[in-house]
Amino acid sequence: MAVLTTAHEVEVPATSATRVFLLGGAPLDGPCFMGWNFESSSQEAIDEATRRWEADEFPPVPGETDRIPLPPPPVAPSNHQ
Repeated sequence: MAVLTTAHEVEVPATSATRVFLLGGAPLDGPCFMGWNFESSSQEAIDEATRRWEADEFPPVPGETDRIPLPPPPVAPSNHQ
């Protein structure tokens, strides 16, 4: 998912048949936080959703038979050479 600002051209290359979903609207009235597939105007809500997902407190994802794990956190760049 991406949050784009106005007046920017975006190219979405695909190597096979692809579906793209675009959603637009008026700008939000404050910051927007994203973490994996969670989005909120509150970082605390993202943290709570992450905790709940890891604790298996969400219903199963329709069509999936296995639990979907959270992806690992991004690795910070190293200053070592």
